[in-house]
Amino acid sequence: MDVTAGPAHSVAPLPRDDAPPPAAGARPVISIVPVRGLPIVAVVIAGLVTAIAGNWLWALDFFHVVGGGLWTAIDLFVGLVVGPIMGRMSIPARTELSARLMPKMVLIMPTLVTMTLGAGFQLARHLGYLSTGFSHHGWVVASFVVVGVMAVIALGVLEPANLAVLFEMRKTQPNGAVIARLMKRFIYTAGITGVMQIATLVIMTRLAT
Repeated sequence: MDVTAGPAHSVAPLPRDDAPPPAAGARPVISIVPVRGLPIVAVVIAGLVTAIAGNWLWALDFFHVVGGGLWTAIDLFVGLVVGPIMGRMSIPARTELSARLMPKMVLIMPTLVTMTLGAGFQLARHLGYLSTGFSHHGWVVASFVVVGVMAVIALGVLEPANLAVLFEMRKTQPNGAVIARLMKRFIYTAGITGVMQIATLVIMTRLAT
């Protein structure tokens, strides 16, 4: 009699290498607004309001240059770099990237637009650029037109597309095709505003010289 033999049910089978992986956990909840970024936005807006109220030229320059530079860089990067990359990605990959990128853009873009426009207008008033007697008043008007169009696009097209993507992703079964279409609209629009930003840079350097 073989004493090493035991009941069949007492022997645990060895795991197979080709066994399927365990089921993935529940899909993470997509946040519309990243709450941890709100204090940073509050500090930036408070600093901008303080600079405008105190009419501090150096602080206004800082907010205008930093806000405008980041706004331009993000538009160009998203439209000309991220856009072509996402166009070659699968829909699940686009969805994953959107889940990580779009909530941050909800806070970043309105903050940058507010910084640039608020500080820029106050600078123009402080330096006398709003006066019709200013020798380069036409350039100032042109900058207002270009920046105004970009602000309308950013807040009236980009942000609604951004929010639509996030609300779609919060659904139990998000539609990947809808997300891809909205992301394409977001990226193309960002590229257009990025090209318009170049015109703004030309105007700003013309005024500076």
